[in-house]
Order: sequence, then structure tokens, then C-alpha cells
Amino acid sequence: MPTTTWNRHHILSLADFTTAEYDTVLQTAASFQEVLSRRTKKVPTLQGQVVANLFFEPSTRTRSSFEIAAKRLSADTLNFAAATSSMTKGETILDTAKTYLAMGTDIMVVRHREAGVPNAIAAEMDRLGVKVSVLNAGDGQHEHPSQALLDLFTICTLIDPDHPRLELLKGKKIAIIGDILHSRVARSNIWSLIASGAEVHLAAPPTLLPKLFAEYILESGVRSQDFVISSSPSFSTSPNQQLFLHWQLEPALQNADFVMTLRLQKERMTAHLLPSLREYHQLFGITRTKLQLCKPNVKILHPGPVNRGVEISSELMDDPEFSLIQSQVTSGVAVRMALLYLLGSGKA
Repeated sequence: MPTTTWNRHHILSLADFTTAEYDTVLQTAASFQEVLSRRTKKVPTLQGQVVANLFFEPSTRTRSSFEIAAKRLSADTLNFAAATSSMTKGETILDTAKTYLAMGTDIMVVRHREAGVPNAIAAEMDRLGVKVSVLNAGDGQHEHPSQALLDLFTICTLIDPDHPRLELLKGKKIAIIGDILHSRVARSNIWSLIASGAEVHLAAPPTLLPKLFAEYILESGVRSQDFVISSSPSFSTSPNQQLFLHWQLEPALQNADFVMTLRLQKERMTAHLLPSLREYHQLFGITRTKLQLCKPNVKILHPGPVNRGVEISSELMDDPEFSLIQSQVTSGVAVRMALLYLLGSGKA
């Protein structure tokens, strides 16, 4: 397993990931994908370690994926559910984390509806001087690193199954469509795809992709010359631009190699941002007809859960010729095994 380039104690964001770190994750995940293809899918890599899944927010794919990943590595797992925990009696998040620390937890996988909670728990673990690692499994509208990494792995292994690496996406056009404003997945994907040298096109109605989002991107580290906002179907670009914002779907799909659709996160919408789901599907929903604008071998991704007939047509979602959605779920186990391994391999 390639661990020589890995020095991270926590995985909280992809904003400062290096090329070497991305490639280490991809190559390690490829090794575990091979393990998962065997009859005996379990390895003793993290035997004796405890992985606590602290999910303060509902989840199916991410939580189950981390749990099975930990078990495949022979770690012991603890699963936290806020609704049945002492938090209903007034216990704080940090007190909950310290309770799991006292039980001998080595890695905490944290999801919360508020941005910054995994960072706060990581800071508390560091303050206490313990060797517990924290892995962000999605926090508010901030980031979702493991989802972006499994998206990256899914695409890279499609291009080169034997040697997935970041440079494979250089020059590829990747469109991200949907509720970008509320999406932590989109934010993490932006960092990984820009780092790869891909050309990233974001498309959504203005209410779900405001100009304020461009300011957020700038403040987070993307250079102003690297992105452009387009409110018209056609525009010119310079060779140095990597990030493009569109308020129409067509320019984002034109000659795209990959299309990522995002769920409309109605639970995070505090205002009436769309006239109707039917109109959204007509304008931004991905269908077989709209895919004709893309490259002939275009592939579709979606982090799930999917609103069928809204973000993507139901028949297209189930079409193995175009859809990588089930592959993303499968890739998630190998990638999360890699992340737990990389965080846990230095713990004795």
C-alpha cells in the first residue's frame, strides 16, 4: 500500500489536498478494490482499532459504506444516532465525542448538518493531545471529501482501471448540474477536479448558483482568471480558465465527457427558489435527448439519493450505457477503506 506520501492526521477538506495525496488515495483504493473482488473480502489491516461513525444527520450510503469499509479492514465499529443518544438529554457534541474517545475510539467519522462540526471535533482531539483522527463525512454546505474522492476514483478507474491517477482527467470537460448552492458534494468536487486539470462547468438556475458562489470560490483559493460566469448560451474562454458558471444547461453539456447531477436539497432551502419541479426538470433535468450535446461516450454520475424524474430521467439513471451511479456506490467502499487505512495505518 502506498503510504509514503501520506502525512495527514485528519481528512476535513479537499481544498488543500496535493496531487500526491490524491494519487495515494486512488492507488490505495485500487488495491482495496482488488481485495473486494476476492472470495474473502476481509483484511486484518485495522484489527484492534475502533472506528466510530458519529452521524448527527440521516444517511444511508455514506454511513453504511463507512461501516462496511471499517469491517472489511477488521476494525471494531461504533454507530451513533443522535435521535437515540444522550444529546436528547442535553449533552453537547464535544462531550459526545469525548465519550467515544473514552471508549477507545481511534477514528471518528463525523457527519453533521452544520458546517464546521468535524473541524471542531478534530480541534478538540488535537487540544487533548490524543491520536484520534477525524474524517469529515459531510458537514452542512461545506464539504464532503469522501464523496468527491469516490467520484474521482469512479471516473479514473473507468479511464484506466489498472492505474487510476489524477492526471487522467487533465483537459476533460466535466459538467456539474443542479443544486450547487446547497451542495457540499459540489464544493469538494470543485477542488479535486480543478487539481486534476479538468475543465469544470457548473450549471443551475441563478437561485441555485448565485454570483455570491463565485465570490466564495475566489475566497477559498481559485484564482480569478481561472473562472468565468456566463448567463448566455455561448461565450469565449481562454486556455487558462478551468471553472465556468452557467445559468443555462446547454453550454455546460456541450462536448462534456462526464456529467454530475446533484439532488435538489429541499430540506436546506429556506426560500422558494424554484417555480416547480416540473419546470426544473424541463430546463435542467438530464435526459437522453439533452445528452446529445455531450461527447458520444459521455457518462452520468449522481451522489444520491436521486429524485427520479427531477434531476435525471428514470430510464437514463438505470441505463448502464450511460450511468455510473451504481459504480459510485461500489467505489465508495474501496475509497473509504483507503481513507480509513491511511488514517489508521500510523496508529499502533
